[in-house]
Formats: sequence, C-alpha cells, structure tokens
Amino acid sequence: MSFKLGKKSLSNLEGVHPDLVKVVHRAIEITTVDFTVIEGLRTPERQAQLLKEKKTTTKNSRHLTGHAVDLAAWVDGTVSWDWKHYYKIAEAVKQAAQEFEVSIEWGGVWDREISQYESAEEASKDYVKRRKAKGQSVFLDAPHFQLAWGKYGKTDL
Repeated sequence: MSFKLGKKSLSNLEGVHPDLVKVVHRAIEITTVDFTVIEGLRTPERQAQLLKEKKTTTKNSRHLTGHAVDLAAWVDGTVSWDWKHYYKIAEAVKQAAQEFEVSIEWGGVWDREISQYESAEEASKDYVKRRKAKGQSVFLDAPHFQLAWGKYGKTDL
C-alpha cells in the first residue's frame, strides 16, 4: 500500500531542511502505516507554549531551526497515539534515511541514530532500560524525527 502526503503535511514541511523533507517524502511511500506531518518548523513562541504544557523538555528544539518534524500515525481517518504504529513509521523513516545516507535521530531512542538499531521497538525498550538503570528520567516522543546533531549544524539550511 502506498500513501502520499496531503496539503497540510506539505505545508508543515515548509522551512524544514531539504534532507529531512526528502526522507519524509520517501518514508510515506514505503510505510505500512499512513502518517501526517503535524509539525515542522516552529516559532520560539510555539516552543515556549509546548514547554509550559510539558509537551517538550527543552527550549532549544531542533524544530526551531527546521531540523525536526513530528509525524503522527493516521489510522481510520484520525490520529492514533498507539506506539505500535510509531514503530512501523520509524522503520520506514530508517529505511528512507539509509537510502539517502541521511543521519536521523528518533524520539523513541534519543541516544542513537535511527540506522544503528535492528528493530525500533526493541531499541526503544532498550533505551528506557538503559536510562532507568542509570537513574535517569525517560522522555519518549514517538512522533519526533530530527537530523542528527553531530552531522547537521544549526545553520546549514
């Protein structure tokens, strides 16, 4: 089954780094779960509001520079937050990123590039386990995909 991005998704990709846009376009072609782009480039005001609402943990988001997108699973005509769908979306983004040799990080495993794991589900579970073992807090953001910090700077748009 092949999906395509709608007008709202395309609009939400405006201002996003071209490498990430390319990955998202390819991922929608190969995913087994339809998705919509719910956010791309953000204003500092929007980021501050999300921080206030505890929907993010940082003021310094990659969304502010066009280096991140949020992809929401679109199932039966509505957004679903069920993680089973996000594992599949992450696998499609991983494949697309590898095809284009683009380094992507995912909000299900913050400490690795998406290409470094075999299974999105196992990688996320392992990430949680590693954080808890160190006594560290865990913040997961299944819809979030960003260009890797080490490979893409803040001003390379």
